[in-house]
Amino acid sequence: MRKKRLKILYAASEVVPFAKTGGLADVAGALPKQLKQLGHDVRVIMPKYSSIKETKFRLREVIRLRDIEVSVGDQTYQISIKSAFIPDTKVQVYFVEHGDLYNREGLYTDPKTGESYSDNDVRYILLSRGALEIAKILYWQPEIIHVNDWQTALIPLYLKTLYKDDPFFNGTRTVLSVHNLGYQGIFPPSAVRLTGLPETMLFPMAPIEFYGSFSFLKAGLEYADIITTVSPTYAREIQTDPEFGVGLEGVLQRRSQDLVGILNGIDDAEWNPELDPLIARKYSKADFAGKEENKKALLEFSGLKYHRGTPVIGIISRLADQKGFDLIAAVLDRLSALDLQIVVLGTGEEKYHRLFKQAAEQFPQKFSVQLGFNNQLAHQIEAGADMFLMPSRYEPCGLNQMYSFMYGTVPIVRATGGLADTVIDVSEHPDTGTGFSFREYNATKMLDAIQRALSLYKDSEAWHALQLRGMNQDFSWRNSAKKYVEIYEQALKKPGPAIG
Repeated sequence: MRKKRLKILYAASEVVPFAKTGGLADVAGALPKQLKQLGHDVRVIMPKYSSIKETKFRLREVIRLRDIEVSVGDQTYQISIKSAFIPDTKVQVYFVEHGDLYNREGLYTDPKTGESYSDNDVRYILLSRGALEIAKILYWQPEIIHVNDWQTALIPLYLKTLYKDDPFFNGTRTVLSVHNLGYQGIFPPSAVRLTGLPETMLFPMAPIEFYGSFSFLKAGLEYADIITTVSPTYAREIQTDPEFGVGLEGVLQRRSQDLVGILNGIDDAEWNPELDPLIARKYSKADFAGKEENKKALLEFSGLKYHRGTPVIGIISRLADQKGFDLIAAVLDRLSALDLQIVVLGTGEEKYHRLFKQAAEQFPQKFSVQLGFNNQLAHQIEAGADMFLMPSRYEPCGLNQMYSFMYGTVPIVRATGGLADTVIDVSEHPDTGTGFSFREYNATKMLDAIQRALSLYKDSEAWHALQLRGMNQDFSWRNSAKKYVEIYEQALKKPGPAIG
């Protein structure tokens, strides 16, 4: 029996390929496509940033969505909507246009100062209220509004307060996805006035109050019908460990019956060595010769000499404390003494820029670093490296370990969040293992995992079997999208909006 076709409004502050700062954009660009392929009527809404080129993406004006008035506090803002499709799909995207608020160089922060825009509260209140008003003008009644992170987390709050008596949304339920709990959208108490809600809502311990401030994310966690996050292990961690819960673990524990971890998927057409136009030579499980050719090409580009039998470890990452680079710093000399080569691609904190530049200068035969982001090089690292290192302090989901599986590149990870859910340690599970992991956040434990990988690498037959087990994993969005549909159907069984 065919399941019901759902109307789904997917609200996000960034969507690939239009605008991206992190993993949220990847999900927002991929999940709606899969939902559409499953037969659902899904539409996406996001801001129209200055970086979104209208001619490139063929944006068009929507005549009846021009000069829409939306209240933010005492002010009325006029927004207009332009529309396009996610490339090569029929997923329609509505871009909320307001020159002063969205037409800026950065998405959330000013590139000149590195500071968050002081009016981010106004910008994303406008997006949240605007999304609801646009649906009404279109007379397109979404059964599910899927919101993401703090930037759209006020939509569930609105539906259960200002819009609770609006018959248009009687059948609408909300799902909030948390991609990284560390980003919470915390604003001064005065921001409550901008929502149109009474300031009395910000009393101590209130659903929107967070240590005397107004937390957009907490509001979403309190008012959404169902909460998802990007891996089952991360869903447990944020409820039980204050380091992961960052002050919201109590809320999450209380809502544990409505909290589900669904592993992110990957685009297995873009990240696929059989199809990849960005790598030196295509290859497959059946024809593996291209793997070594890609290794040679990677080393040549990186300025390192190819040595048959010497493994290459790849790292592609934001260079930040979260990603575990302090562990690498602690054992750099010991790492350099091992028979390996390391290729690093990324950008981030200056102290890690210095760390890897110094490593490349001190050990020029061992380390190569490219500071910045280069998509072609990212693909070449996945194809050319033998191993991929992700020693994260925490990792809500992680994607590169899944990309690595696709390319027969063996991940070495800390067992946290999505890394714990995707990588099975072969030392503990010789017949089913897919990589190497360590649990304790400790540089010596990380080094031990690397050494275990180097030891198995010498056994070419066992190593190839490990590579093939990884390549046989299925982390495509097809599986994850079906789980989201199940969540939507659960949300629709929730009682109506009149709770506040």
